Amino acid sequence: MSLLDKLVKNSTIKLTAQLSESKVFGKKEMAPTPVPMVNVALSGDTDGGLSPGLLVLAGPSKHFKSAFALLTAAAYMNKYKDAILLFYDSEFGTPQAYFESFGIDMDRVVHTPITNVEELKFDISNQLDQIDKKDHVCIIIDSVGNLASKKEVEDAMNEKSVADMSRAKSLKSLFRIVTPHLNLKDIPLIAVNHTYQEIGLFPKAIVSGGTGIYYSADAIWIVGRQQDKVGTEIQGYHFVINIEKSRHVKEKSKIPISVSWDGGIVKWSGLMDVAEKGGYLRKPKVGWYEAVNPATGEVISEKLMRAKEVNDNGDFWNMMFETTDFKDYVRKTFTIGASGSIMREDDDSVFEEEEEVIEG
Repeated sequence: MSLLDKLVKNSTIKLTAQLSESKVFGKKEMAPTPVPMVNVALSGDTDGGLSPGLLVLAGPSKHFKSAFALLTAAAYMNKYKDAILLFYDSEFGTPQAYFESFGIDMDRVVHTPITNVEELKFDISNQLDQIDKKDHVCIIIDSVGNLASKKEVEDAMNEKSVADMSRAKSLKSLFRIVTPHLNLKDIPLIAVNHTYQEIGLFPKAIVSGGTGIYYSADAIWIVGRQQDKVGTEIQGYHFVINIEKSRHVKEKSKIPISVSWDGGIVKWSGLMDVAEKGGYLRKPKVGWYEAVNPATGEVISEKLMRAKEVNDNGDFWNMMFETTDFKDYVRKTFTIGASGSIMREDDDSVFEEEEEVIEG
């Protein structure tokens, strides 16, 4: 028996294995949403999607966070027809019709009302203990930002007005317990959270809940928005998913997604911005667009189009995916490590030059 085999066999941890054979780091399945740029925000790839781990959706009120959570959960439930959704609800603002609009079968949803962090911690820990790796379970917490601690509730009941220092510790404890289960059992958990503005000369959005949720998260989105207006009439919103943290997508990436009052999420939104930046779309004259293959310079669209004709035109984007390397360009633009080695080929020469300077 080799030393490696002996050390593996001697371990008291059941999942210990040679890294090349480890079940922990096997290929993780992704559940694609119908919206390519949401898949990019999740994985860096238009064909990617939701993967196991903790995804935090943060932003101010009415920034489509719960809708993004349901969209990604619906993708998981569509991929696995036996999947169950555990929905932990502290806001009680998501009606049943909202689930139905995303195609979620409510008979496959376990709805659990929660009023404080400790209730959530005890219940979710118990549920995770009952789930096996082969089970298909997705979890939503809506929301972490609205949860009080048990001490905060008790202080209010006893008419005490004191600062609660226990909430951040309770949340940190919650995610320390939960995180290992998510990755070992391939469970996606989507946590809706709030942001607040940091006070200072250059204020920025800070994810609430302390450092525990930030450190535990596999990905954090901070969602911003702008009104989509025609004249003075609001037609919908343009949302921007700011990638604050991710294991798949380059941090600080900005993913645009549009939502209209009439049609909901604009399926192909966001692609136009990326295509124009990459040279796949150009403006031969003001207000008009044509599709180009950057590799050849050839115009591949049959006619000039207005922005609205391009933005949500499934036939057009399928043509772009099939006849150009646009998908590959998107992947290289957003995915961590898509360009190859993380070590520059000339790094050794840089070190050698530095050593020569020191010696001199």
